[in-house]
This record gives sequence, structure tokens and C-alpha cells, in this order.
Amino acid sequence: MSLVQNNLVCIKLTCIDLLVYHSYKDMSDFKLTYYFPLTENTAMSQTEQLPLSHIKVVEFSHMVMGPSASAILADLGADVIKIEPIGGDNTRRLRGSGAGYFAMYNRNKRSICIDLKSKQGNRLAKQLITGADVLIENFRPGAMDKLGFGYADLAEDNEQLIYCSTRGFLNGPYEHRTALDEVAQMMGGLAFMTGLPNRPMRAGASVIDVMGGMFGVIAILAAIEMRQLTGKGQQVTSSLFESTVFLMGQHMAQQVVMGEPAKPMSIRTSAWAIYDIFNTKDDQQVFVAVVSDTQWVVFCEEFELTEFSKDVSLKANNDRVNHRDTILPAVQKIFLTLDKSELMDRLEKCGLPFAGVGSPSDLFSDPHLLESGGLLDITVPNGETTKLPGLPIQMSGKRFNIRKDVPLQGEHTVEILESAGFTDKEIAELIQDGIIEDLNASS
Repeated sequence: MSLVQNNLVCIKLTCIDLLVYHSYKDMSDFKLTYYFPLTENTAMSQTEQLPLSHIKVVEFSHMVMGPSASAILADLGADVIKIEPIGGDNTRRLRGSGAGYFAMYNRNKRSICIDLKSKQGNRLAKQLITGADVLIENFRPGAMDKLGFGYADLAEDNEQLIYCSTRGFLNGPYEHRTALDEVAQMMGGLAFMTGLPNRPMRAGASVIDVMGGMFGVIAILAAIEMRQLTGKGQQVTSSLFESTVFLMGQHMAQQVVMGEPAKPMSIRTSAWAIYDIFNTKDDQQVFVAVVSDTQWVVFCEEFELTEFSKDVSLKANNDRVNHRDTILPAVQKIFLTLDKSELMDRLEKCGLPFAGVGSPSDLFSDPHLLESGGLLDITVPNGETTKLPGLPIQMSGKRFNIRKDVPLQGEHTVEILESAGFTDKEIAELIQDGIIEDLNASS
């Protein structure tokens, strides 16, 4: 139920209304009221209740897939404890195309460095897991079991634990293979569809890693909801290969419908007559799409294509596709008389799909992102302050914010252990014995 009172939106929810509002393990009589002021500010304040603020996550992961899953949970309010080895996660030290992984996928988390191979460190990690709602890991099958951190072992002490493994493959003949984002793109057909004939090319971002992480989050939230019904947690798994296959489902279905395999997108048979990148007068490029018969009428009117608008053989989309060789050169000729900004202004005015061809660098100054709160101020471990993309969702018209900067290695070690009940003496001994690493002690 939603009411507006004194410039407030009041939303009352019960435990079965929404999947993510699951804060407590005993939900027998749980009700929650959210109060969101009706202001122009689109970012949630530091003090607002967040959907997952009562969920505790322990993360054993590196690179992108596991960290992206826990980053989503952290942005939604979960308390995420990232357990790193002594010396920190090696992802911190990647350069080149991997240099942004750690900064992007580890905000809103707390870091503790533990020697998991030592008996004391192993016991310490298990103690943290015992009080957790969720564990996320992305190591090779069997690696966590060797440390005593497999699901069966941990569930004995915490039967409500939701254990998320982010893997290369789900159960089956490939399950023990080592996989990466690019491996999955090659195996699953995405590289084939992205590249040129006989020249497969990976997508320009870690799309499968992040998608696998997102599916991991979906599984975690579903398991949390199941826990309300059963009182028990469970092990859930997401994977790179199967995530890629899910994306390829549209092309598999296309083959069934059309009777022939899908071609790479670079040489595909377009579903629309105008769905292309065009050059402009000032040597820029703009993608333009006309994807319905109604849009075709609007397009012809805006750009005075009277001959095309009167041609009855071009009224239906599929007929226009058969005349692409005639339509595209005529459209390109018109666009070469317009600067990029003029062309985009006209396309926006008449409501047609378009986009300038941008780069990641352009996003730092994108006016929509800056005004809407889509870029968040953050300090990365090298001390630099920048803006990085926020979680791409809104709740009650508001975006999720940065509560904690990307942590330094072991930055929260002492804080985490103190909250777990360790004394100053016990913590000092663990540091002295090299079982844990404290940022302040090592600096």
C-alpha cells in the first residue's frame, strides 16, 4: 500500500511482497515501512534504509565475476566482508585491460587479509562465515573444499548459509575446466557473432563475467526468499558458459525460425531497412534506427524523403529491408550535409532511436549521467578521486550511492575482528604471528 502524506511517500511492505526485503531470518511477523522524501535529489542519502542492510556477506573471490556479484549486493546495502590473502588480492596489481577491475567491483566493501592456509587463519575465517547470511566464491571446483570451506562443511555450523559459487560451467562434462570470460565467449558463440567472418572477436567489456555475477545475485535473492519458507540456506551456482548460451538463445531460435544458422552481426541480414552507422558532414558518426512503419513515416517527413514516403512498395518493414541497397545511399547522402549535433537534434526532436558513437572516456562528461547521479564520486586505492558508474537501477526514483570507497588491503581487519568479539591482545597476537594483515600496523 502506498500513501502520500506531508510530502512523503509511505510504502508498507510485508515479508512476501518483494524478494529483496528479507532482512531477518525470523520473518513470522515482519513489516517494514520506507519513507522517501519527494525531492529532486535522485541519490539515496547515507542514512536511508537500504534493501539488504541486514544481510551479511563473506566474499572469497577475485577478478570480476565473484566481485561483481558481491558489489551488487553491497550497493544494495549488504555488509560485504572481502577476505583477501596476506598481501592483498592479486587483482589489485593487474595492469592494462585489467587495471580497472578492482576499482570498479569492490566499492562499499570491507577488507580483511587472512592467511587461510594457517590453522589460526582458517578458524578465524570460519568464525566470520558462521555469522554470515551469504558466502560468495569463484575458485576452481574443489579449491574451497581443500580449505575446509566447502558448502557441506560450512552448512553444519550455519544451516541458514546461502553459498554462491560463481563458476566457469554448471554441472556436466565441462564442470572441472578452467574458464575465463573470453573462454566462454569463444565457446558459446558470442565471439563468433561479434566479429567478422573467420575473425571471432570478444565483446569490448567483461560482459559474461558481469552477467554471470548478476545471475549469481538473482540466485542468491531467490535462495534468501526460499529460506523464509524452509528456514534453511542452500548452495547456488552461476556460470560463464551457460550465461553466454543464454545470450545466444535468440540466435539459436533464429536458426529454427529462418531455417539457416545466424550470421555474425557484422554481416547479418538486418531486420530493418535503416539500422546502421552513418557518417556526418563533420566526419563524425551516428547510429540511426527506424524500426517500425510508424517511425518510417516520421523519418521520411523529417528528412523530406517524399519519393520514399509515396512509394507503396516501401510501406511495410519487410519490403523496405529488400530495398536497403536503394534506401541507405540516399539516407547517407542527406546525412553528409548535416553536422553530428544538427542530425542528432533533429532525430531527438522527432523521437527516433539514435546514438553518437562514443568511447568510455566520453562517459565521464556525459550530461545525462552527471545530472541523474549515474556517476558516483569515489576514491580508488591509489588515492585518486574519480567518478565511476553506479548500479543501473532506481528504487522510488532514487539511485544507490557510495557508502565506502574501494578498500585498501586489510583496511578493516581490526574493525571486523573487534566486531566479531576479538580483544586487542588477541588481534595484536594475530598480527604478530602473520595470521592477519592490518593496514595501520604495516604502514
